[in-house]
Amino acid sequence: MTRFAIILFTPLLLLLACSNETTADNNAQRKGKGRGEQLFNMHCTLCHGKDGKLGLNGAKDLTTSALSKEQMIAQVTNGKGAMMAYKNVLTAAEIEAVVAHVRSLRQQ
Repeated sequence: MTRFAIILFTPLLLLLACSNETTADNNAQRKGKGRGEQLFNMHCTLCHGKDGKLGLNGAKDLTTSALSKEQMIAQVTNGKGAMMAYKNVLTAAEIEAVVAHVRSLRQQ
């Protein structure tokens, strides 16, 4: 990803991260969405898409990932390449929930 794209998308990601989580939680629960899916939709769909296949700005197709659960947790926690680290944004439990959702995308 170019520096321009990072500069362009970082404020958008921060805005999404600072959205009203209580409303998002209530809406997700009403729609039957799990916490991992909700967090994925809030933080990951911009580049990966709702189905994990978008690939915007060089994002990987998550449906074809061969990474283990532990490798995915490390990548979400620490980031890689243009992907930001989420260790200061999400709790360890939230990261595990996101990874569980990503792993479910491979089965669809």
